[in-house]
Amino acid sequence: MDWNDLERFFPKNLDAGQLAAFKTAFYKRFSLEAHRCYRGKLQLVPKVPLGGLSSFNVWYTPGVSAVSTAIRDDNDLSFALTGRANRVAIVSDSTRVLGDGDCTPFGGLGVMEGKALLMSRLAGIDAVPLCVDNRDEHGSPSADKVIDFVKMIAPSFGAVNLEDISQPNCFKILDVLGEECPIPVWHDDAQGTACVVLAGLLNALKVVGKDIRSCKIVLYGAGAANTAVANLLVAAGASAAMMILFDSKGTLHKNRFDYRDKPLGYRQWRLCLDTNEDGIMSHEEAFLGADVLIALSNPGPDTVRPEWIGLMAEKPVVFACANPVPEIYPYEAEKAGAFIVATGRGDFPNQINNSLAFPSVLKGVLVVSASKITDSMAIAAAHAIAGYAEKKGLSPQYIIPTMLDTDMVPLVASEVAAAAVSEGIARNPITKNEVKTLVANDIEYSIELSQQLSESGLVKDISDDFVKKIVDSVAAEYL
Repeated sequence: MDWNDLERFFPKNLDAGQLAAFKTAFYKRFSLEAHRCYRGKLQLVPKVPLGGLSSFNVWYTPGVSAVSTAIRDDNDLSFALTGRANRVAIVSDSTRVLGDGDCTPFGGLGVMEGKALLMSRLAGIDAVPLCVDNRDEHGSPSADKVIDFVKMIAPSFGAVNLEDISQPNCFKILDVLGEECPIPVWHDDAQGTACVVLAGLLNALKVVGKDIRSCKIVLYGAGAANTAVANLLVAAGASAAMMILFDSKGTLHKNRFDYRDKPLGYRQWRLCLDTNEDGIMSHEEAFLGADVLIALSNPGPDTVRPEWIGLMAEKPVVFACANPVPEIYPYEAEKAGAFIVATGRGDFPNQINNSLAFPSVLKGVLVVSASKITDSMAIAAAHAIAGYAEKKGLSPQYIIPTMLDTDMVPLVASEVAAAAVSEGIARNPITKNEVKTLVANDIEYSIELSQQLSESGLVKDISDDFVKKIVDSVAAEYL
């Protein structure tokens, strides 16, 4: 089956609304059945030659004793003598999985396997999905349990990717581990989203001819993602005073004492003090003359209203990034006046997807064995992502690369690695060109391995009939 164009099986002559609804239903149904068929997405395969007993004597006992004692005497040798330097732990308690909320520790495993799949295919990273049951005796998720868990597994990994952890636990976990863990800890829902949003926004503003420093920016949603977005945009030059954030109760402003009085609401409280200088309260006033909307809130399609977009400035930029359904569909946003629209989905133009950042950023820190990830490294990644797209030619329909632009990854990884080296937090300070070569080779190896498994028949393909049956069942139910 040709996986490049599954939509060729779709019914013809659907209007925009029907097509959007059909796509969502089809991809969910197809994903469920495909996962059932393959029983997951990952397997572990050896990376060394295997022969008779002699090979086991080398890779296991007695030979491996020399590896253990060498690392015992110098723990940093674990980066050179084991796979640790290219291994990421994807850690989740599954309390906020995509747009589906708390899916239990078991429910997030499919997403974490998917994350590992992307790391392998896009950056040649060995990633291990680890869903953690961190519920206490009352059934509430414990941040401290995740913190302890990550600290305990750190000797086996080169970096940690935190995923789908609800706020406010995600803030505490990231802040504590960022200070106390000896390897980089990346919260992809926050830092990854912020990095890609910044990259997309840099290019969108080039297209519309505006300067980030003078833009009025509305951020719809004040959770882990948009709080990180706000902070990174400010670090990249945006005006905090001209930002207005919304949560479920309204705008953030200096009189939102509910955040001041929350022990773990400190990130939002800081934004209450720094943003919305004019104390704007209403949607109408907030959107009036706004240059940019970045929505990372509840799935739509009616979360953001067309009339709000109609109030925005000339050539407004709208990022509606909720998954699986954006806060407003692109065709509705454009009808309301949006000049550039981005979403979190790959079946619309301008996908704001963390996959454009986390493989490159994590690969960059892995190849130099960095000890942490800083804002400056994320900003370096955002500029590299934006620069890659700009060289290909920007337009309202193309402001950011896609997941298939694998030649972007070595470039972005080299910029992240260089930032780590310049900040003095790299255990293995190699040059940009060395990073690019190493990363490109790893990606080529991963792609070649996958292709050989498929071409040899060791990984079975799905038939056209399999897809057609799902299309027919979805069409009968939704159309």
